[in-house]
Amino acid sequence: MSTDVVDLIMQDHREVERLFDALKDEPEKRPTLLPVLTTLLTAHSRAEEAEVYPVAASEAGEKEEVSHSQQEHIEADQLLAKLAATDPTSSDFDRVLQNLVDAVSHHVEEEETKVLPGMRSNLSDERRSELGEAFAASRKKHLGEQPGDMTRDQLAQQAANADIPGASSLPKDKLEKEVKKHADH
Repeated sequence: MSTDVVDLIMQDHREVERLFDALKDEPEKRPTLLPVLTTLLTAHSRAEEAEVYPVAASEAGEKEEVSHSQQEHIEADQLLAKLAATDPTSSDFDRVLQNLVDAVSHHVEEEETKVLPGMRSNLSDERRSELGEAFAASRKKHLGEQPGDMTRDQLAQQAANADIPGASSLPKDKLEKEVKKHADH
């Protein structure tokens, strides 16, 4: 199994796409698949935010793309929380799911055409492998977390990745509002 961070991220992307298809095509499986999706997507996002985005911005020259990707993560968190709160048997579920699918698909396409190629070309194989190990360990640590289960440190990391000025000194509630406001723009 590859430990290259780019390969690991793309493997998660394919798994999320598979889960999206199953949620759309097999409504009877939604009650069991929904927690799998929210757990995987949340752990993946937290691991990228903690381990990958800071390195992609500082070492791979992808600062602007990382800021944009972080904004998309915040939006996806909000959509994922909304989906998790929607009854999988309700008529609203398909619409909420499609909004999440559209947002995540857009994010994946941009990440795979901009950020990840920059990492592959600007970071050594060894560095990508180190990052892959850190990403996998972080993802494992965050398994079980759900959207909205954010610590102040995680919010501060999102703010730093999104290049939000002055956020590091804010208390958690104000930091959360600032991160959300930034994502809405």
